[in-house]
Amino acid sequence: MSLTTKQIQNLRSLLKKETIAWSALNADVRQWLIDEQMLIISTHRSRKSIYAPNTEALQTFLEQRFEELRGIDWDSDDFLGASSRSELAAYSGNSKTKEIRSCPGFMVNSYDSISAKLNGKDIVIAPESGIMVFVADWEHFEIPQEVLVVGIENMENFRRIREQRYLFPNDRPLLFVSRYPQSTDLRNWLQLVPNDYLHFGDFDLAGIRIYETEFYKYLGERASFLIPQDIKTRLSNGSVTRYNEQYQKYKNYTPADKRLLSLYKMITLYHRCYDQEGYINKKDIQL
Repeated sequence: MSLTTKQIQNLRSLLKKETIAWSALNADVRQWLIDEQMLIISTHRSRKSIYAPNTEALQTFLEQRFEELRGIDWDSDDFLGASSRSELAAYSGNSKTKEIRSCPGFMVNSYDSISAKLNGKDIVIAPESGIMVFVADWEHFEIPQEVLVVGIENMENFRRIREQRYLFPNDRPLLFVSRYPQSTDLRNWLQLVPNDYLHFGDFDLAGIRIYETEFYKYLGERASFLIPQDIKTRLSNGSVTRYNEQYQKYKNYTPADKRLLSLYKMITLYHRCYDQEGYINKKDIQL
C-alpha cells in the first residue's frame, strides 16, 4: 500500500480534525483506515464524508506504519516541504511513501508466569505491572498447548490486564496478545500454533467484524469472542452515537460465527455499542 503526496495532504486535514470528502482518499487507504477504526463515516443526505475521532491515535498509527511520515511537521504550513517531498520521491520513485515493516512482531503480556520457547530456548514470560514484552522473532515463538491466547484490541485494556482478571477463565494459563502495531504477524503466528484463541474487543458491529475477518476466518472454531455475563446491562447503557455511525456500513452484516448471534441481536435491539475500556476495574487488581 502506498500514499501519494496529495493523500498525505488529505491525511493532514484529518489530523487537524477536519472532515474530508469520501473521495479524498483512494478506496484501499480509506477502507483500511475505516477497518482499523481510525476513521468514521458521516452521511448527510446522499453525501458521504470521513473524519478521525481520535487524531492522536491516527497520527501514531500512520507514523508506525509509514516510516517516511515520522519526520513530517504536521503543524507547519509547509508540512511537506521540499526536503520531505524529495525524500518521498527517492523512497518510492514517484513522491509516494510505501508501507514498511521496520519492526515485525507483536506484544504479549501476562499476570502469571508463562513458560515458552524462543528459537528453541526455554524462556519465562512474567512481566511486572506496567511492562509488556515484544516478540519480534514470532516465527520461532512457542507456548504450551494448554495456554489460552487472549487477544485484546485496545491498548489501555492490554496495559491494564490485572484490572480485568475477573473477566477471564482461571482454570488455565493465559497469554495476552496485542496486534498493535497493526499487522498480520499475530494472526500468522496463531495459524502456526495449536492454541485456542479468545478475542476481547469492543462490543459493536465493527468489533465483531474485526474478529471475524482477522481471526475467525483463519482459525475457525479455535477462535471465540469474549461475551461477559453482564453485557446486556452494559449495552443498554452504551453509546447510541457509535451505533448510528456504524449502522450504514454494517446494516446488512450478519455474523458468520453463530455463537455471536446473541450479541449481534442485543446490539441491534438496543441500537447501542459498548467500549471494552468500560471493563477496566481498579478494584479488581490482583498482583
